[in-house]
Amino acid sequence: VQLVESGGGLVQPGGSLTLSCAGSGFAFSRYYISWVRQAPGKGLEWVSTINREGDNTALEGSVKGRFIISRDNAKNTVYLQMNSLKPEDTALYYCTTRVLGQDFRGQGTQVTVSS
Repeated sequence: VQLVESGGGLVQPGGSLTLSCAGSGFAFSRYYISWVRQAPGKGLEWVSTINREGDNTALEGSVKGRFIISRDNAKNTVYLQMNSLKPEDTALYYCTTRVLGQDFRGQGTQVTVSS
């Protein structure tokens, strides 16, 4: 199982970024995928989850109305579209999944929101 995140960067408050998570080594379309993040000096925080078909999603309260999670199973990729970014969204963002009872996570992509 391999998950590779990309798309992070430095953005001004109010800006947008779209993160990508490419999966390989497992039957990608059969598994829920989540995004979690870790801000400097803090623990992991769940951000969003999408089901296998991509027709059911969940978002953490502080990102509702600003972030959108989606997936393209033909490309084995999950996306996190982030709009109206705030400084408190600054974190290392990871995608995660659980396969056969084991949790897997990518190396993360850094998002920094600053003027």
